[in-house]
Amino acid sequence: METPRSDPYENPAQRGAAAIFSAFISLQAEFNTITRRARRRFELRDWHGDRRDVLERFAIYRGVMDRIESELRELLGQEISEFSLWSRIKAAYARRIAAERNFELAETFFNSATRRVFATVGVNPDVEFVSLETSVATRAANPRFYQRYEGGVATRELVTRILQDYRLDAGYEDLERDTTRVAELVEARFGDRIEAIETARRLFFRDKGAYVIGRVRRGEATLPLVLALRHEERGVYLDAVLTDQNDVSILFSFTRSYFHVETVCPRELVRFLKSIVPRKPIAELYISLGLNKHGKTEQYRSLRRHVTHNEDRFEVAEGDRGMVMLVFAMSRFDLVFKVIRDRFDYPKQTTRRQVMKNYRLVFELDRVGRLVDAQEFEHLSFDRASFEPDLLEQLVEEASDTVSIEGDQVVVRHLYTERKVVPLNLYIQRAGQAEAEDAVLDYGRAIKELALANIFPGDFLLKNFGVTRHRRVVFYDYDELCLVTDCRFLRLPTPRTEEDEMAAEPWFSPGPDDVFPEEFERFLGLPQPLRGQFVEAHGDLFTVEFWQENQRRHRAGEIPDFFPYLPSRRLRSVPPNR
Repeated sequence: METPRSDPYENPAQRGAAAIFSAFISLQAEFNTITRRARRRFELRDWHGDRRDVLERFAIYRGVMDRIESELRELLGQEISEFSLWSRIKAAYARRIAAERNFELAETFFNSATRRVFATVGVNPDVEFVSLETSVATRAANPRFYQRYEGGVATRELVTRILQDYRLDAGYEDLERDTTRVAELVEARFGDRIEAIETARRLFFRDKGAYVIGRVRRGEATLPLVLALRHEERGVYLDAVLTDQNDVSILFSFTRSYFHVETVCPRELVRFLKSIVPRKPIAELYISLGLNKHGKTEQYRSLRRHVTHNEDRFEVAEGDRGMVMLVFAMSRFDLVFKVIRDRFDYPKQTTRRQVMKNYRLVFELDRVGRLVDAQEFEHLSFDRASFEPDLLEQLVEEASDTVSIEGDQVVVRHLYTERKVVPLNLYIQRAGQAEAEDAVLDYGRAIKELALANIFPGDFLLKNFGVTRHRRVVFYDYDELCLVTDCRFLRLPTPRTEEDEMAAEPWFSPGPDDVFPEEFERFLGLPQPLRGQFVEAHGDLFTVEFWQENQRRHRAGEIPDFFPYLPSRRLRSVPPNR
């Protein structure tokens, strides 16, 4: 008599692993479905639909994770909190994903599931996938993930083939004109002896732009080549050609929204991008593709490597003391860490809940190159020896709800990470006159661009803005950030008496959403002549009319144009034939 085979899915570990893997596949399918819509949105110039897709894609991970957590609790019952069971689930899951193309994303997804169940402090290698070696650096490139156009022909012919291969249903406004422009710029930059041009197989979409991301091969040299496309009424046209590594780095900046690009293997695409912008951290490249969960994994692993192999210690970050956040950093690591204080100094009236809500809002907004991306972490643990004593004293005294010392470990229950920038007030003090003037004028442009994106910083103090290595001014303090359309912009009431006019405190009672632009100038903190230059260039920021006009445009549903490259890189400010 034949012995009946046992069903492997009767094993709780097998069932758990199968459920998590199925949820991971579902996540990828949902993510890819929305990502694929970007092409059609661009072809139809459906910018409102594009914004809806951005928000919908943001919500996928949390939604899938909610579903799998519920399913696992029902599937595993009381055993769900057994570490021994989860160790077996991990082993079964590892076997399932061994041949999975996107195994690194699958590992991150599994870790998210375990942390939902256990709220693990630090990392538990028994129930989480742990690696201090980035998988990208150890994998050979697969040529299927980019197209190669061999040189040896006229540059114009080479460019024509590329633009024809990336043709959209909307059609080019003037392909011959744009081909000639690209060929002239490519030859001016690289000469007429090009070994090959290699391009990512799919277009990158973001906001109103589409991008051919490529590189030029010249012997051992690999140089970037990005073609920026826009679509207006007469068709698709070439708006810019980017051949400088800094320009491409700005395109993939941590201050911009995430791309929508189809790819069956993000790891290989990240490897391709890394060859074009080698200074970009791998974590940021994953995040730029909308894979921020795995980007966080790479960011954390990079931090652990740094802490393990360097004597660098956490210290108070440079800049003025914040009323809401304690900010610390390591001198040789390119991130700052932000912990919410237990109590906020007067006159701050916000709450911890509101601060966290603001950071989530930034995650969903079109950051237009002016808001620093922030990643949220929970339940981290570091060696106590990794902290400078004065910083540790501040953390324990002023953020005890979040930070505690347990033996030789410092446990941080919640924090945000952001890329380092130089606080604007410090930058102005240190810079030469010309650099300071440029920064002050860009500070005004930053506020205006945020307003165009329906973002009101709330706090205009210089210390809340920073300067990137590309000398762009960005905003990074989100305590009081809100939507422009949520504010009431008003003129200051006329004082009733001389005592009212001289009073240190307002003699009237403003509402919680009332904003008085005339007061902004008081908070500039700029010395002359910088103050005068700012007022001359951006004095309209102090008027009610500027802000109310922005409100009108947003309420009318207008979506403004933003260009993630310098105006000088644009081939035209307005498409011709208008």
